[in-house]
Amino acid sequence: MDTTSKLALILADAGLPAALKAIALKVQNQERITFDEGVYLYEHAELGYLGVLANYIREQKHGDHTYFNRNFHIEPTNVCVYDCKFCSYSRLIKQKEEGWEMSVDAMMEVLMKYDNEPVTEVHITGGVVPKQNLEFYSDFFRKAKAHRPGLHIKALTPVEYYYIFKKAKLSHYEGMKYLQEAGLDSMPGGGAEIFHPEVREKIAHDKCNAEQWLDIHEQAHKLGMKTNATMLYGHIEQFWHRVDHMERLRQQQDKTGGFQAFIPLKFRNQHNQMDHVPEVSVIEDLRNYAIARIYLDNFDHIKAYWAMISRQTAQLSLNFGVDDIDGTLDDTTKIYSMAGAEEQHPAMSTQDLVNLIKQVNRKPIERDTLYNVVTDYSNVTFEDEVKPQYYKLPVIN
Repeated sequence: MDTTSKLALILADAGLPAALKAIALKVQNQERITFDEGVYLYEHAELGYLGVLANYIREQKHGDHTYFNRNFHIEPTNVCVYDCKFCSYSRLIKQKEEGWEMSVDAMMEVLMKYDNEPVTEVHITGGVVPKQNLEFYSDFFRKAKAHRPGLHIKALTPVEYYYIFKKAKLSHYEGMKYLQEAGLDSMPGGGAEIFHPEVREKIAHDKCNAEQWLDIHEQAHKLGMKTNATMLYGHIEQFWHRVDHMERLRQQQDKTGGFQAFIPLKFRNQHNQMDHVPEVSVIEDLRNYAIARIYLDNFDHIKAYWAMISRQTAQLSLNFGVDDIDGTLDDTTKIYSMAGAEEQHPAMSTQDLVNLIKQVNRKPIERDTLYNVVTDYSNVTFEDEVKPQYYKLPVIN
């Protein structure tokens, strides 16, 4: 049965509460749901109902297409001036013996390791340290572009930029323009956490606030850059905090239109200051993806990081509004594994990702960072493919 027929069955259900029927009608008519309706979905909607609505929207936008890209990560440091309670990755300056700090040359060594790989993007993010400042990153961006002009640089979050620009005494617009001219192409969505100060003050009190985070994205959008957005869910927030978070993003997107994808990030409770907070279930993961797809009507893509939620949950998410499962990734990222994600060595080849998507009857589409189609793998047959090799991060002695 197709998604249109499934939605029609829901609308014909005489036992469906009026509020849920009204939301389903809005989805059918491509109308925006309200803040209160978003909260109502979290509080009352069952998984099956949410899956039908979210999948209907997903297939109206993308059909069976499921996107991924060939990328790799550079994490310049895990030493950080900030003390986020949920973070398992960073080490405070006073704990720097447990961390690493890379030089520009060391970052270039990582980048050059992929010279013969068909990657389209380098994703750069990590901790915040004084020495990795405006000139540090502009130097790296210029060298990276000189070495490989076609490689898309998706780098740093407003958390890093806010600190860098403040130290450089530049406005958000001036700072973003300077780094764009140095080679920055786009920005990932990290650092958003939960926007509402009631929660943000408890879990990330010393980093940039919601208004600053949103403004840095706005300035990037004004410069023609595309960016992503995230939300850290499943910890001490309430459902309405999640809706408040998405409402702020929806309003920003109405204003600038520069967000490409929304990425819900599951709180993982290992090796951090919130290890007493239980993690939410896979059912709640799927409900959250689905509600995000329903609520964020002006976002083209909902992305699930397979490395954070597991390959199996990522497959399930493709029937709950998700149309992107990120990249091929190799062992260059530690952010998820250090927090207790199922994937302790997150590595998947293109063949692995394609097969993962095909197993749930979706069409695997390799994209570039801006969602241009690189290769449609729907009918591709693979020969044996070698996975990228592990790259060991330098550690401060």
